[in-house]
Amino acid sequence: MIPFFGRLLGKKPREEEVDLMKKFLVVGLGNIGPKYHNTRHNIGFRILDHLAEEESLSFEPAKLGDVATYKFKGRTFILLKPSTYMNLSGKAVNYWLQKEKVPLENLLVVTDDLNLPFGTLRLKTKGSDGGHNGLKDIQAQLNTTKYTRFRFGISDEFSKGRQVDYVLGEWEEEEEKKMPERLKTSAELIRSFGTAGVNNTMNTFNGK
Repeated sequence: MIPFFGRLLGKKPREEEVDLMKKFLVVGLGNIGPKYHNTRHNIGFRILDHLAEEESLSFEPAKLGDVATYKFKGRTFILLKPSTYMNLSGKAVNYWLQKEKVPLENLLVVTDDLNLPFGTLRLKTKGSDGGHNGLKDIQAQLNTTKYTRFRFGISDEFSKGRQVDYVLGEWEEEEEKKMPERLKTSAELIRSFGTAGVNNTMNTFNGK
């Protein structure tokens, strides 16, 4: 970002600043371990895994998570699956933002959302944690609610008192049938976030 006085004087951003604006941190939220692999709560991991598979990328173990680097149209996407478990996601997000010097506006957090029908995609540039422990920890670590989150609807088809079992449960057969198309569109949304910008991406993909 150009310093305030530099903007007033019409100064151009330094090459280093331009490069940083082309770098993005995309964090898929989830829990590590085989028993969580195909659960609703792990849709963030699954979306990043799908993008990596499309682009023949490999995740490598690194500090606080598994990481893959994706180059696309002059942009660099750092894909992160935290290894901290959901409730401590903010620690990994904060570390990798600082390590890669990614501007906060170039952070995208991919998460499940009970308040949206299955497969609904919604991008927001800020908001509350909505009771989501992963988002709650990110907010606490970053000390702000102003970061972009990509919410994937998992619906709320659970009986009273069964929320935990539901989010940690596996997808229904009918949901799995629709998943390939939903994952493909989710990958397109992530690419658009880095290339077309957040506002254009919201207009194109929200509710899609």
